[in-house]
Amino acid sequence: MKYTIEKTEKYTLIQLHEEKLNSIIAPELKSELVKLNAEGAKNMILDMCDVKYVDSSGLSSILVGNRICENAEGVFAIANPNEHVMKLIKISQLDSILTILPTKEEAVDAIFMSELEKNLRAEGAEE
Repeated sequence: MKYTIEKTEKYTLIQLHEEKLNSIIAPELKSELVKLNAEGAKNMILDMCDVKYVDSSGLSSILVGNRICENAEGVFAIANPNEHVMKLIKISQLDSILTILPTKEEAVDAIFMSELEKNLRAEGAEE
């Protein structure tokens, strides 16, 4: 699997450099997401700008990322999905579960907003 990872204080950006997220790539993506989570990443962005095709195994790996981030009280965002990928996500009715944004910048903003809301809730609970 070809990909790059950029770690920041608030999130980890995983950019896939593959045209297909299928049964060949998905297991490796799942293990990478689990490893990143074990290393402390709770907010992740999966940039799919190079991905042209996703199958059920690929969707499964995305759901794993979503679940581990939710369990860590974080956010798993998908950025830059193409039309085919979005169609599959909608057909699978996962668009109501997943955080899907048109650009990675918007995904970063969504994570910062989520963190801000959590901090405000925590401050409100202390009062």
